[in-house]
Amino acid sequence: MSAEPVLARAHGAPVLRARIRAVAEDFQVEELPGFEPSGSGEHLLLTVEKRGMNTAFAAKRIAAWAGVGELAIGYAGLKDRHALTRQRFSVHLPKRVAPDPATLHSETESGERLRVLQSTWHAKKLPRGALAGNRFVLTLRELEGDRDAIETRLRAIAARGVPNYFGEQRFGRDGDNVANALAMFAGRRMRREQRSLLLSAARSELFNRVLAARVSAQCWDRPLDGEVWMLDGSRSVFGPEPFDDALAARLAAFDIHPSGPLWGRGELRSRDAAAQAELAALTGEDAAALRAGLEQAGLNQERRALRLQPKALAWRWLDGAAGDALELDFVLPAGAYATVVLAELGEIATLIRP
Repeated sequence: MSAEPVLARAHGAPVLRARIRAVAEDFQVEELPGFEPSGSGEHLLLTVEKRGMNTAFAAKRIAAWAGVGELAIGYAGLKDRHALTRQRFSVHLPKRVAPDPATLHSETESGERLRVLQSTWHAKKLPRGALAGNRFVLTLRELEGDRDAIETRLRAIAARGVPNYFGEQRFGRDGDNVANALAMFAGRRMRREQRSLLLSAARSELFNRVLAARVSAQCWDRPLDGEVWMLDGSRSVFGPEPFDDALAARLAAFDIHPSGPLWGRGELRSRDAAAQAELAALTGEDAAALRAGLEQAGLNQERRALRLQPKALAWRWLDGAAGDALELDFVLPAGAYATVVLAELGEIATLIRP
């Protein structure tokens, strides 16, 4: 059993304690496609349901089924192993007859399952990030907490959003990716694929520090002088520029969000109080080493929204012999983490069973 690491909360003290992932069905994720398939081409586009296997493992199964190399498989996003997930894969099959999708079906005694829900043809390989977002249906069990307080907190989350932290998945199974990144920057050799993960973890750690500082200062969802704004659902940024009534209306409507740095080479785009807050959160020997390592690795300064809005947030209570359970249903954009929404409710422990 493991618990989420605690970062500064925006909505106050925890209002519940609960467990999640007692079974895979407690953590359901449905990928929302970012485009309509062309209906023709050399890439077989599969919508797959999988249980008890991560995306990379499923991709290997699909490659073996199709008789192609793993490089022929495309997918838009990574999904957890301990979950019931639905996502797209593409299989490059130039001038070949596709196997019957109905034969791509497996289920083991340990609960692993893979099956095709839909198939069609498409002109291009499915690239990373080609999704509109993800819909989550999460069940919290063995729940302790006052129902009125919990529902009040959920309404506040729907109205105000939550801090857009990177989730614990970015930091490795034992949370040691940042320490390994520091070792890599100090000269330890790493495999190429591991290097990419460690660079992402280092960037995520620095961003989370900036965001946690602004949450503690209660300015994560309001502007500072010199703020850089990010358009909702986009990587586009603009500013700094004077905060006026038009920007205030867009901020209130979740059309734009304050942003924080994804560290790399070049100058911070933020200015004045916003830049000062970012730099103040990134002092210390380890932060300096992470910043220098990212710059030397050739990454450039980018930005990420500080605020996240769980869209279409709904909930229902599930009463049973094992006590209260709460089902949550919401949509997040690509790159956002459901666990940061849960963290604003309280202490959620992960209990993984088959």
